[in-house]
Amino acid sequence: MACSLNTFAQQATPQWRPDYHFTAPTNWLNDPNGLIYLNGEYHLFYQYNPVENKWGHMSWGHAKSKDLVNWEHLPVAIPEKITKDTTTMIFSGSAVLDKQNVSGLGNGKAPILAFYTADLPKQRNESQYMAYSNDGGLTFTNYAKNPIIDLNKKDFRDPNVWWHETSKQWIMTVAMVDEHQVRFYGSNNLKDWSMLSDFGKQGNQGSGWECPFIIPLAVDGDKKNTKWVLMISLFGPKGPTMQYFVGDFDGKTFKNDNDAQLTLLVDDGDSFYAAIPWNNAPNDKRILLGWLQPGGRETFPWKGQMSIPRDLALKTTPAGIRLFQQPSSVIAGNLKKLAQNRLISKQNLAINGELKLGEITNTNWIEAEFDLRDAKNAGFKLAQLKDGQGKVIKEIEVGYQADKNELYVNCSRSEKGIKNDKNIIQNAKMNPVGGKVKIQILIDKSSLEVFGNGGEKVISTMIFPDEKARGITVFAKEGSCTLSRLKIWDLSKK
Repeated sequence: MACSLNTFAQQATPQWRPDYHFTAPTNWLNDPNGLIYLNGEYHLFYQYNPVENKWGHMSWGHAKSKDLVNWEHLPVAIPEKITKDTTTMIFSGSAVLDKQNVSGLGNGKAPILAFYTADLPKQRNESQYMAYSNDGGLTFTNYAKNPIIDLNKKDFRDPNVWWHETSKQWIMTVAMVDEHQVRFYGSNNLKDWSMLSDFGKQGNQGSGWECPFIIPLAVDGDKKNTKWVLMISLFGPKGPTMQYFVGDFDGKTFKNDNDAQLTLLVDDGDSFYAAIPWNNAPNDKRILLGWLQPGGRETFPWKGQMSIPRDLALKTTPAGIRLFQQPSSVIAGNLKKLAQNRLISKQNLAINGELKLGEITNTNWIEAEFDLRDAKNAGFKLAQLKDGQGKVIKEIEVGYQADKNELYVNCSRSEKGIKNDKNIIQNAKMNPVGGKVKIQILIDKSSLEVFGNGGEKVISTMIFPDEKARGITVFAKEGSCTLSRLKIWDLSKK
């Protein structure tokens, strides 16, 4: 039995390797780390096992890209360290450019400083370390006086470092995991850190808090009205999830604008986790990248992928100031080139029942706008698989339930036995705007990200369709609707 399972796990699964989402060439990856933009390139460091296709031997992998789709894979940047007495795994963290060389670690130019959690499993200890690079992030040297912060705790991790202009200091946010708190530290030289404050015990406290970060965002695009968004990763009822808080930060303390009991989710799916933004992105953009947790199938020779990078914004809604996310304009503005003009475009399609659109590659970027009229339910059936008589036997349904005001993903006809039963149908409350609903669907072999009404709601999940499951149908139930606009880009790498 063990031998046959091992053989199955080693079978190549190209049908599930995404084309326009990031994966490592081989082996396991998880959290994005050290996201930083330098000299026209987006650097992505990430949790990586250089040894095998499962979690372990945590090190920092490294890749870079000019367009956030096509990546150059680089050597491991910070490897796990193993000695006779100690194993030090390189857990999650962040990276900054020390422009003024306040650390004194540059050799004539600004060094890149990486901050990470050193996990020592034998000692049951996690502390914060720093490493520096003077060759553009290709190699790092550990700071001689590590650790820079050590509380002698088993779960204390994921330092996120950034410059706070108002207080003229570097700030670190780090997770006090079991306390459900984020601790803020301040520094003038990136080496010596003083505790500033704690925030926590609010929102969802169902599991330990991880991977915190805080950023400023203009409300409704008004830079004179800026709020701070603090994000936390944790495990909720659906599994991996992220929550956010909106409030004010004065260089020492974060204050939540909302009721302490209110939980605001970044993503309503069951896969999006450990996301952090790029430091130093052009035009002060806040571009978020998360890890899509792998799901219930083995993949080989890689396991794990990143989400689509997402541009973040705050907007005023009837419920208050809320986070909106859109697939990054770095990619969205480049679709024509990426798709090599492989585009389906339709307008004003009257939908009553089902309308077959043919077949797609399951590496598609779909943008649609529905005028709901009297339909109680409208949307798409994707990854449809037919039997020998032409009957659809598997499909994934993405749509809007008008009588419940819900955006949803229904995998009941494709993922039973693969997904947890409670996640077979995933939904998010969302109201139409002027009787219309906008839906963006990013399907990429084994990942599915659905953005509703310009990113008001997002549902991300993992799927594992058959290689031949490529049918696509648009539908309206219990009434008719108009598909006023539809565009489908083929982003497969042919």
